[in-house]
Amino acid sequence: MSELELDFIAGATATEIADSVERAVRQARLGPGDRLPTIRHLGLRLGVSPTTVAAAYGRLRARGVVTARGRGGTAVADRPPLPVEGLPAFVPPGVRDLTHGRADPALLPPLDPALAQVDRRHHLYGEDQVLPELAALAGAQLQADGIPVAGLAVVGGALDGVERILQAHLRPGDKVAVDDPGFPPALDLLRAMGLRPEPVPLDDDGPLPDGLAGALAAGSGAFVTTLRAQNPTGAVASPARLEELRRVLGAHPEVVVVEDDHAGPVAGAPGVTLATGDRPRWAYVRSVSKWLGPDLRLAVLTGDPGTVARVQGRQLVGTGWVSHLLQGLAVAMWSAPGGTALLEQGRETYRRRREALAGALAARGIPAHARSGMNVWVPVAEEGTVTRRLLEAGWAVLAGERFRLRSPPAIRVTVSTLDVAEADRLAGDIEAAMAPRRRTRLA
Repeated sequence: MSELELDFIAGATATEIADSVERAVRQARLGPGDRLPTIRHLGLRLGVSPTTVAAAYGRLRARGVVTARGRGGTAVADRPPLPVEGLPAFVPPGVRDLTHGRADPALLPPLDPALAQVDRRHHLYGEDQVLPELAALAGAQLQADGIPVAGLAVVGGALDGVERILQAHLRPGDKVAVDDPGFPPALDLLRAMGLRPEPVPLDDDGPLPDGLAGALAAGSGAFVTTLRAQNPTGAVASPARLEELRRVLGAHPEVVVVEDDHAGPVAGAPGVTLATGDRPRWAYVRSVSKWLGPDLRLAVLTGDPGTVARVQGRQLVGTGWVSHLLQGLAVAMWSAPGGTALLEQGRETYRRRREALAGALAARGIPAHARSGMNVWVPVAEEGTVTRRLLEAGWAVLAGERFRLRSPPAIRVTVSTLDVAEADRLAGDIEAAMAPRRRTRLA
């Protein structure tokens, strides 16, 4: 956009300038990736000092509305923490949507029988934050996976738990070690909290110890990671890798370790943890979104007693608790007859779909990462070209740009609803989309 087109950025103070930018983003007059004027140019146009404009941009960065891109200047964040008006539909009609990252609704337990069992009495102030029945179910499942349970909190989803943990230990400006590539909403959350992500590269066995050591040496106060069903790569931390990571973390007892187990029992790999009995600061969050339903907005959180107490204490002075009605519904769905068989069906179905696509790609000589979870991560040379060609072929997949900090290009294909019979055709279309196109010369 030209300077003239950005005349809606106005104000005489840092607050007014920042508010005008926020308003423009909210109204979709500025979109993700749009560059803002340089500090010098905007100061001259508004008749204010460069210090005032810098302060406005600093406030916007601290809120995650904009990001600094070095020589690329200041631009609107890929996912600013604002409700944005008028966003266009992402997937055209008739295109197979493999972008969403959601569970297959057919593999979630039915709601009607569970709703009929929910306790309909009114829960009042002063009751326990966590229903005892939910605490018993969650504690047993976590302990069966080798997760220590010294205390338990219930939060409004995995990212709500991550946010509360980081708020309990960090302050704006702190660095956080994160998986690279990693989950875009988690990266967006860190930026919205004024935290600075420090990338930790990974392979199929999980985060690389040298990368974690580098991120911690750079001053990271926390390490946020997913050790199975890693999104987007599907990495699973191996026992040997866990020991290496624990040794690295052992030299940094002040760092809080945050494990986001978003897929839980349908991850397609056993539960694992970096926690040991003597880890002073750690937390583990398990969401029910992928196996009971995302609309429950519910996750269980455990960790060291101090961290769990801080999370619960902050809830008490804010929202108070996660609705007991939702907790009761989760209990009814979790303990429903046939629930174990449905979980096993979900695990097996996602495994077959994941392996079908990975196998079809391997048969064409195309490497892919797909050890667990619901996604396949396919390295490519040019994300934009491949995603555009696949869209033309009837497939919507995600370019890897928003997942990556320093890792190389790739695309993410969500296979949760992909029929096994579709895998070969999709792999063929991916192969064609990755192939260089010949240029023709006019006679």
